[in-house]
Amino acid sequence: MDRPKLDINISLKDFSEYYWLKEELTNFCKETGISTKGGKIDITNRIRHYLMTGKKLHHNKKTDNVISSFDWKTSHLNHNTIITDNYKNGENVRRFFTREIGKHFKFNVIFMKWVKQNVGKTLGDAITEWHRIHVLKKDKSFISEIEPQYEYNRYMRAFLADNPGLSGKDAMKYWKIKRTQRGTTEYDRTDLELKINQNS
Repeated sequence: MDRPKLDINISLKDFSEYYWLKEELTNFCKETGISTKGGKIDITNRIRHYLMTGKKLHHNKKTDNVISSFDWKTSHLNHNTIITDNYKNGENVRRFFTREIGKHFKFNVIFMKWVKQNVGKTLGDAITEWHRIHVLKKDKSFISEIEPQYEYNRYMRAFLADNPGLSGKDAMKYWKIKRTQRGTTEYDRTDLELKINQNS
């Protein structure tokens, strides 16, 4: 079966069982008047809700339920500064961490995720965590987590780990086939049969 077209006539089942580029999802939203704000998972959930109910969900801004009014852009920061629910990375925060950690300080995905999940702790705690992550990332056996919305990156990593004799170009060929198939985009060893079957 050919991959269905993403338009208002698509069934919830077809929508849920195929991989869609973010560009395809945002185009659908623009055509139907659904908000395109947020990440791919947010947009996907709004489209799924629309297909189920015919109703359009409004985008919930991150600031909607924010309680703190702490100004991360201009306030003086120190080790005792509490991480608030309106925490934002910025030059003021970068200067603080660079001053306390050193010029080698850089924001990274793991660290930023930790900060968001640890409202109530202090910047001193954050510095300790940054050092822990920094040491962890130097370990050659360390493999960082790839968030679920990055399906392509997850697939490529899993494919190459399972097929050390194949290249990134090989992995991409199988990914291009996999993403057109009904079902999950997670790598499976049987994916190696997809190309063979498609060309036979």
